[in-house]
Amino acid sequence: MRPMVSIDSAQRRVRLAIRHRLAPSARSTDPVDIARSMVVLHATDPATVFLSVGARGIDLTPADVEKALYADRTLLRLLAMRRTMFVAPTELLPVLQASTCDALAHKQRRAYGRYLEQAGIDDVDTWLREVEAETHAALLARGAATGAQLGKDVPRLQTKIDTAPGKSYSKPTSITTWVLVILGAEGRIVRGRPNGGWTSSQYTWSPVETWLPQGFTPMPADAARTELVRRWLYAFGPAPVSDLKWWTGWTLSEVRKALSPLDTTEVDLDGTPGIILSDDLAPVPTPEPWAALLPALDPTPMGWQSRDWFLGPHAPALFDTNGNIGPSIWADGRIVGGWAQRSDGEIVTRLLEDVSPETRKLIDTEIDRTTTWFGTTRAIPRFRTPLQRELTA
Repeated sequence: MRPMVSIDSAQRRVRLAIRHRLAPSARSTDPVDIARSMVVLHATDPATVFLSVGARGIDLTPADVEKALYADRTLLRLLAMRRTMFVAPTELLPVLQASTCDALAHKQRRAYGRYLEQAGIDDVDTWLREVEAETHAALLARGAATGAQLGKDVPRLQTKIDTAPGKSYSKPTSITTWVLVILGAEGRIVRGRPNGGWTSSQYTWSPVETWLPQGFTPMPADAARTELVRRWLYAFGPAPVSDLKWWTGWTLSEVRKALSPLDTTEVDLDGTPGIILSDDLAPVPTPEPWAALLPALDPTPMGWQSRDWFLGPHAPALFDTNGNIGPSIWADGRIVGGWAQRSDGEIVTRLLEDVSPETRKLIDTEIDRTTTWFGTTRAIPRFRTPLQRELTA
């Protein structure tokens, strides 16, 4: 038997610096190229997408990201893995649709259907599909609309359902969001430009027929899952299979099935078994020293479930109780502190461990870059963490 290949944390941090475009020499002038490098950009908090691109960009501005999202439409916002919002290169849509979104649409229709059935609606599947068709038709007629506008066009969208009858926290809610989530997961409608700036989540919706008139060619689900796994392994590997299972939100058997067509090698990650693409075993050269200010929910720290090799002991300060990371300071592949934006726009930081004077200078440069990126915009992370709260108190 061949001895197991060992890849230590130092090499993983080197790969992170290059593959995630965080070292200055690896940064890009193209927002789509940056998103492609990360597979997808985390977008639960709309500001994350822009700040993630800014941290990895060269001479980019928020307007460049907006252009890719809403003018060129080379980036697309959608619900995907773990029912989480992401921004993906539009070219990846067939992969995401077949690997993840189709199953998500089916799951959401069943979940919402149970609530509708409990509310006394007969033949729920037919009723819900009729409402979906009416909503899609209304959106085609308008070209673009908010959920509130569509509610006026399609009266049944205003149907209110109590999902927790008899509970003290119960609050009847309209089904507008439910229908839009299903249509979006099916790839029939698309989240467009929000009503507001780049930190806004008040999206308008457009029918996919007009947003992406070129359409896309559907893929078999198995092939799509394998392709998604291949891209993740290149961006985030080597890594334990459990990290891949967590990131995709699939079952272990689904992950193993998706891995089976790929040529992978088992590796030792400082005592933990992991896998890597077999043609990716060559060591990646160490880049120049670097630092980065990454936003809350950035795709780098949210790319793995096992984070000790770059996070160290800093989780209590930087994560909330639901596992969401706040703004973090990185140096040479490790988290060394956190940051926040105050109401006056000042970027404030706290280092959680000692760094060299040279690293401190690199961090100061990133503070200046982040301040310039924000300009007059102010953004409070959607999920606030202990250190972020302290810095802005």
